[in-house]
Amino acid sequence: MEPLRPHDPPVIGPHTVLARLGSGGMGQVYLGRSPGGRQLAIKVVRDDFAQSAEALARFRREVETVRAVRSAYTANLVDASLETTPYWLATEYVPGPTLTEVTRARGPLPQETCFRLFAALAEALAQVHGHGITHRDLKPHNIILSPVGPKLIDFGIARGAEQTALTRTGVAPGTPGYTAPEVITRNEVTAAADVFALGATMACVATGRPPYGEGSLESVVYRVVHGAVDAEGVDSALAELIRACTAADPAVRPAPAEVIARCAVTSSLVDDPVYRSLADLGERAPDDVPAAVAAGLIPARPTGAAYTPTYVPQMPPGPPQQRRSRRGLVYAAAAVASVVVGGVAAYGVMKPGGSEDREASEGRKASEAVAQDVGRPTPGASGAGGGASGSGGGGGPKVPPAYVEATDGYRGSWQHKEGGQSFEGECSTPPTEGIDNLQISITDPQNPDGETPPGKVRIGFRLKYVDDKPKTPYYVSVAVKSPHWIDEKTGKPHPHQGNIGNLDLGYTTEPVNLFADDPQKWVYRTFPDDFGRTVRGGTEATRVPVTNDPGSWTVNFLHVKSPKEYASFACGGFLVE
Repeated sequence: MEPLRPHDPPVIGPHTVLARLGSGGMGQVYLGRSPGGRQLAIKVVRDDFAQSAEALARFRREVETVRAVRSAYTANLVDASLETTPYWLATEYVPGPTLTEVTRARGPLPQETCFRLFAALAEALAQVHGHGITHRDLKPHNIILSPVGPKLIDFGIARGAEQTALTRTGVAPGTPGYTAPEVITRNEVTAAADVFALGATMACVATGRPPYGEGSLESVVYRVVHGAVDAEGVDSALAELIRACTAADPAVRPAPAEVIARCAVTSSLVDDPVYRSLADLGERAPDDVPAAVAAGLIPARPTGAAYTPTYVPQMPPGPPQQRRSRRGLVYAAAAVASVVVGGVAAYGVMKPGGSEDREASEGRKASEAVAQDVGRPTPGASGAGGGASGSGGGGGPKVPPAYVEATDGYRGSWQHKEGGQSFEGECSTPPTEGIDNLQISITDPQNPDGETPPGKVRIGFRLKYVDDKPKTPYYVSVAVKSPHWIDEKTGKPHPHQGNIGNLDLGYTTEPVNLFADDPQKWVYRTFPDDFGRTVRGGTEATRVPVTNDPGSWTVNFLHVKSPKEYASFACGGFLVE
């Protein structure tokens, strides 16, 4: 539970907002209170996602799914708004820690507790499947240990048997390590895939370790497809059931009813003393505004000011020439005219009156090539690494992070526009932050400039202008992701990848402070020379020429606050033929 930030709304619909509960792939989740005093978890779709027809369809499906699945093991739907922005849904708030928090705090659970939890979760899946729904993302993060038993949350990618898949081509649903091999290789999602995720989850609970080990995403997925779940040190009966649930062949996995029978529990999970102690680990949620203020969850107001339950007024729209895009690099409202200048992808932003950015239209030399003005971010916008607002934003540690280490990967990818030039395309996932007047440049692999040797790509960034230099640093790292997972031994695409896209963050550069010197001076990095991959604090340089993996490469620009705390603020890419 986190304090509200200045840009957070005091109310959502008729519900008062009391705190932040966390963030997901599509938006922010708040703790709320209904007019009648009921505690709620309210999920609000981000503005940039609200503009995407696919994202909105996915959110509507989530609402329909949560409404359909009413169970003692799920957080039931209370309210929703799907007609006008902001889109949101409110479910009952479930007190208690997630299973991930529990394993981190307590380590592996005792065998008897594991069997009781195994049976309870299998019963939860049986009820969900009974409604014709597959969860598709069961994992410790999405299980809350409430005082009355475990609850399944986050049905964002759940799907009914009659529903059409919305998963992007080449990207499998779910989370690596908990996603069944048939989903990874064939995108084949059935109830048996949920059973696999259940077995992987219980392996984590019983061992205190990731079910398929640690490391890069491609290595984890490879072990899922070709290896076995980690059940070392687990009692034989429990280990046997875990291995049965995670069998490679979905046809031989037990159904939830069989899992329950094999657990052979004789007492309730909520009567288990270990479980009761775990459920007590959850934070106590405030019941009303005064309690939230006392807990420091609602920011202190100036003397005499009150926490008013109404939306923060929006700035009135100004004349067209004064309005600027507030979306990310790919979803900018302005049209983009693209040219190649000296082998560099140069994107000139079209002005409201139709004139092209002068630097692009005049075709300046490569070292000054302009990519695109990202546009002003939403005030106070932030991602995993905190917020930055224009040239006056920033924020970060005084000691620069030495590297960037992937935590959850980056599922988004840049896709080349068919028939377009090598740098024309769009990213599937918008940035989570924004920087005012950011410009980037990427050399064309098919036509490199004089400073970029064949097989390499030169990437640059700068601010077009600076109003006020911030007092705090803003560390930037560039992440380059290949179209396919690269086998580190051969430097070429992994031969056993299947049809799943590259879910890794990619190769990254050492973070640099954008405001250390002159933010308007171009900062350049060359791939692969200046890039490497960090795993468990150790960084290995990469020597993979882009020609090793033809296709659409993704370039992500990261705001880095610590080695494992970062957020994307711009995205681009290039095609290798």
